[in-house]
Amino acid sequence: MGTSRALVIPRPGSIGLQDVAAAEPGPGEVAIRPVYVGICGTDLELLAGDVDPAYVRYPLVPGHEWSGVVEAVGPGVTGLEPGQKVIAEGVIPCGHCAHCARGETNLCETYDELGFTRPGAAADQVIVPAKVVHALSDSASMLEAALAEPAAVAWRGITRDPPLPGARVAVVGDGTVALIAAHLAGLFSPAEVVVHGLRPGQAALAAELGATAFELSGADPAATSRSGRFDLVIEAAGTAAAVESAIALARRGGRVILLGLAGNGVTARFPVDDVVNNDLRISASFAYTSAAWAEVAGLLSSGQIQLGPLITHRFPLDRFEDAYRALREGDAPRGKVMLDVTPA
Repeated sequence: MGTSRALVIPRPGSIGLQDVAAAEPGPGEVAIRPVYVGICGTDLELLAGDVDPAYVRYPLVPGHEWSGVVEAVGPGVTGLEPGQKVIAEGVIPCGHCAHCARGETNLCETYDELGFTRPGAAADQVIVPAKVVHALSDSASMLEAALAEPAAVAWRGITRDPPLPGARVAVVGDGTVALIAAHLAGLFSPAEVVVHGLRPGQAALAAELGATAFELSGADPAATSRSGRFDLVIEAAGTAAAVESAIALARRGGRVILLGLAGNGVTARFPVDDVVNNDLRISASFAYTSAAWAEVAGLLSSGQIQLGPLITHRFPLDRFEDAYRALREGDAPRGKVMLDVTPA
């Protein structure tokens, strides 16, 4: 059957390329050849062993942000065929629990995720259930499609209660999810999209992705903001300070969407009376749903979203150490760090 390369974290603190046995897809499964794999801060945490053990199974193959081409389909799989460009959800829903029945696949009672509890896509081959695979058009960019996972996170949060045309939108954060959120917000014809970040070097990336302005976050964002207050504020930095900033930036009657994860036990402080008196609507959105993935696949296939400017670093798979170093130590501007899995 042969072997293929896989990037393996056998235990926290150790990572390397290994030859692993190639596999055939079983009933209801698809074998996919990954083309591009994005790495993010969570991958650094997986390597360091900082992720809650309940959500990790070592040894693991990382790679939950990726795009690929169908290699083979297992018995019973329809609608997919070898050669198709595809993306696939990272969280594998059971399809049977009450949450899945309501379409809330992000809340599935059985946790299973590529790159965490099952082998991810930083390899020459990945096997996934056909139910989580989404086909792309022939014209879709495989490089941009590898950003489908963070795009689905942002899209699900924004579309739960979409902004009205002409809305003033602020995004708190200047990382991958924040900049994608700014780009996606532009699909709703806002009057402006202002990114509030901590790294001045990210301003050019924000502008390329459609932000109308970039402001440095201050100790008192509502007082220091040059743009006033906003109809919708999207928090995508994952810190207590970012949450507090997002609430302070919302206008009376405005909305705040929380996307970031700050870590267990982290708490934010905000003036309760101001939240009530300003009639704010604060909501949170965890991960993504299968429906959000299907919609993002459509946006990528049609070219309605173009995320290319966000990809600032590319490395072949065998230079994974350089990729992880760029993610850990790289200065702004830094968007997505991408591994090219295509064999040399």
